[in-house]
Amino acid sequence: MPIAEADPWRMQYFAGAVCPDNVAVPTEDGDAYMWYPDFRWIYNKLEVAESQDIRCAPHGFKPDSFPVFSKPIYNMRGMGAGSQVFNSADDYMHGQLPGHMWMELFEGEHVSTDVAVVDGDARWWRHVVGQSIGDGVFDYWTIEGANRPDLETYIDDWLNANLNGYTGMVNVETIGGRIIEAHLRFSDQWPDLCGEGWVDALVGLYANKRWDFADTNRIDGYSVVLFGAHGVSYRHPPEAAIEELRAQPDISSIQITFHEDRPPEAHSMPPGGFRLAIVNTHDLAAGQAVRDQLALMFWSAQNLGERHREVS
Repeated sequence: MPIAEADPWRMQYFAGAVCPDNVAVPTEDGDAYMWYPDFRWIYNKLEVAESQDIRCAPHGFKPDSFPVFSKPIYNMRGMGAGSQVFNSADDYMHGQLPGHMWMELFEGEHVSTDVAVVDGDARWWRHVVGQSIGDGVFDYWTIEGANRPDLETYIDDWLNANLNGYTGMVNVETIGGRIIEAHLRFSDQWPDLCGEGWVDALVGLYANKRWDFADTNRIDGYSVVLFGAHGVSYRHPPEAAIEELRAQPDISSIQITFHEDRPPEAHSMPPGGFRLAIVNTHDLAAGQAVRDQLALMFWSAQNLGERHREVS
């Protein structure tokens, strides 16, 4: 099964996949960067912005107006590391860093879109929006069943102009309908919510250079996240307890999203919390209820703020 998955908690989605030994399907940016040298420029966020005529430049070239958004030109580890907003020329003068860039600060909805691409043409779409609670932490993501025609037209035009000759998955992040970054892979957090047969279609895309997926009866899915406090050495709950939760109605999958044999600081996590688990479901309330039950298995996950005990 040559689907290159780095996170053991996501192998459950690909365990039954039949993939030829000579076909490699990337789920990590590092693998995609190495395997597709003709298209690795897509990880250069400055080039992505310039390809859309977005106002941008490397640090060292002063913006002509503020605010602007600053970030590393390359960031292969993700999680928004090193990004910030410059609200003034003074912010910019004190915040410049080598290897960073600035660009227009877009407003509007932040959408993550997975696209199946054949020779630079989009053949399938799935859009995802997150419910942010600040500091890089998301309460849950909605994997939308509906299409977004205007956004799809914009992205497809960009793919046609820039990825001619590429076949595979592409993940595109947009704000206000403009592309802020792109990846030569798909989002491996929720393949089970894309529909029965989706993983087989994924393998066929890389093995046969075509997309064959009926994608009927699309409905919204939800990926509900449990975060805990930083600096705690967590342990995995008993597998039997996880299986019991997984067997509840409307629960598609559960991921325990950290390595218990590694120190907390060895994990790439957002500043607002340590990601403990993810519950995938087609029923948001059911997913949130299972998250609450999981939280009780990680007692310190509840200790995100000061705890008070009333003494009678």
